[in-house]
Amino acid sequence: MKHRNTFSFGCAIVLVMASTLISSHPTQAGDTPTVIDIGSRRELFVDRFLVEKLAGATLKLHAPQLAPAVSPRRPHGHYATVLRNGGKFQFYYRGDKDPKVTWKTHGIEAYHDGEVTLYAESNDAIQWKTPKLGLFEHASFPAGNIVSMDEFLVNHNFTPFIDTKPGVPANEKYKALGGLAFQPHQKDVRTKRGPGGLKAYVSPDGIHWKKLREEAVVPEAWGKYFDSQNYAFWSPSEQCYVCYFRRFIKGYRGIARTTSKDFVNWTQFVEMRANLPNEHLYTPCTQPYYRAPHIYIALPTRFMVKRGAATDILLMSTRGGNRFDREFTQSFIRPGIGSQGWANRANYAAIGIHQTSPAEMSLFLTGGRRYTLRIDGFVSVNAPLAGGQLVTKLLKFTGDKLEINYSTSAAGQVLVEIQDADGKPIPGFTLADCKPIYGDHIARTVEWKAETDVSSLAGKSIRLHFEMSDADLFSLRFHDKKMSQ
Repeated sequence: MKHRNTFSFGCAIVLVMASTLISSHPTQAGDTPTVIDIGSRRELFVDRFLVEKLAGATLKLHAPQLAPAVSPRRPHGHYATVLRNGGKFQFYYRGDKDPKVTWKTHGIEAYHDGEVTLYAESNDAIQWKTPKLGLFEHASFPAGNIVSMDEFLVNHNFTPFIDTKPGVPANEKYKALGGLAFQPHQKDVRTKRGPGGLKAYVSPDGIHWKKLREEAVVPEAWGKYFDSQNYAFWSPSEQCYVCYFRRFIKGYRGIARTTSKDFVNWTQFVEMRANLPNEHLYTPCTQPYYRAPHIYIALPTRFMVKRGAATDILLMSTRGGNRFDREFTQSFIRPGIGSQGWANRANYAAIGIHQTSPAEMSLFLTGGRRYTLRIDGFVSVNAPLAGGQLVTKLLKFTGDKLEINYSTSAAGQVLVEIQDADGKPIPGFTLADCKPIYGDHIARTVEWKAETDVSSLAGKSIRLHFEMSDADLFSLRFHDKKMSQ
């Protein structure tokens, strides 16, 4: 039997997505079954949220493909962030005034005082330029692309995001968290330099930053020790700010979560406990997926202490609350051929998954590496040539078209049937009525006898039944024809 790991633990900050569930799971005969209201949201198959039954089909993890590197190559270190603001991409990454100064050779004060946050811009997320900003000057960075300097501990992992909360002031359009927690043996430095923790920053443009307040907004005591990339974002589905941060859990590097309404006051953290036994997860790298922001994609770094600190990248997902889904436990991005990828802590994914061509999106890794996937292409419902079926749970939707992201072989196809709440095919929308779907499209509207309008079924409880052969189904959505792609 296929091994599946899903972790769920009760806590005070779990937010029930009332717009998603419109009734409770049945506990006895006669109870009303659960109906999932997906509205016009795009749904991916990174978890089994929509899956009622798979027969002859499986969920398949797709491996990102190594693509030409970004130019010039960056980041060289860890904890990078790639943002997109309209047609402009913004790259934030760590630099060192003197790379020869390390915490081992010169102590943590000199090491962290020597860290800066660097900035680059691009129109395509592949070719980058370093603008001379004129904000900070240092001989090691003649391009003048420093956006933060002399912020003790903060520049180790300064991680910004674009705040999409409605009504956010223009001068706080960008927000960021950065900082570390002192370890017990560093108490003398803490006494001298003040407490650590995650400190908050705001900016109108992602270039000119100011501290939101002097004190840390996420307290030092939570961190143990925040020495990772700790990313926050505004969640439209949860209607709050969410932060996933690194924390030691029972001796292993793991992930915790906290939420806030105002970016200053944060709820008591919850340990996500996503680790497998004896597993270190070095970075949370958890972010809303840009085409389905109610789904958070996590690309954590798995850290192998006893294998020379080798690292690789995993794929997890969550829909909020205190639960990560680990449908897949195998590596998402392996270290690769050659010694470079197997070096100490050589593989970290940057925050940021962005479309870089009409059919592809890019992921960015340490050393300027770039990997690509088809859009929505993390996981598919996969059927062999012999055929397979997917039946969804009960759904209700809004809109008048059903759009799918799929791929078939030359011999394969996909058929779609809409069933009523009792599992009976709805006349006009049966498998026999469906126009065979084959090819490879990011967005294809399903037709039944040349009819695409499903608005007569909007708001009703239905199931989708897919019959597939040599095919992959990556995502689906109901939408109005006039809605943007």
